[in-house]
Amino acid sequence: MANSKIIILEGPQGVGKTTITDYIRNAIPYTNLYRLSGTADTTKTGKEKAKIMYEDLVDYIEKLQNKSVNLLFDRTFFTEEIYCRLGFKEYTFTDVYNKLLDRLAKMDFDIYYITLYLSDENEFAKRLDREGKAKVKYTEFNKQSSVNQQNEYLKLADEIKEKYKNINVIKIDNCRDLNEVKKEIKELLDWKEK
Repeated sequence: MANSKIIILEGPQGVGKTTITDYIRNAIPYTNLYRLSGTADTTKTGKEKAKIMYEDLVDYIEKLQNKSVNLLFDRTFFTEEIYCRLGFKEYTFTDVYNKLLDRLAKMDFDIYYITLYLSDENEFAKRLDREGKAKVKYTEFNKQSSVNQQNEYLKLADEIKEKYKNINVIKIDNCRDLNEVKKEIKELLDWKEK
């Protein structure tokens, strides 16, 4: 299979990452889906845990080059960087993040970095107001938290696009009809349905 893909989907809580990654996973042949939650340790020792975890992840991805498999990620080390930038953690992750991103950019894959966002920020309140929603220790599921995350994710996408010309940076408004979003993703990723 020529041109194996790495597809990394990022975005704030409540933006619809699970729905979209499930769609991509089931639509693109030979795709493995990974859902990562990072480390819940917000103290300075958490940085070392996150560093080891994500370095191991990048080592694993490097081993899969030229193996005819597409890799789809629902969050990766980009989320760690965002949460640190927003002050949810007691440390900065930027030095580790930059090294990981440099390694990723040099890999022999077609690399897609997709940021989902909601153009109507009020939609976050509707999506996050679901019974049984789990609470995350270091950040609450609430509209303002998601809006703040969204703003940082959009800035990060611009930074990646400016620095890494070989990474396809895509911003997708997930406020639209789901079928429209799916059609846009299919065209952007250029795949044939199973």
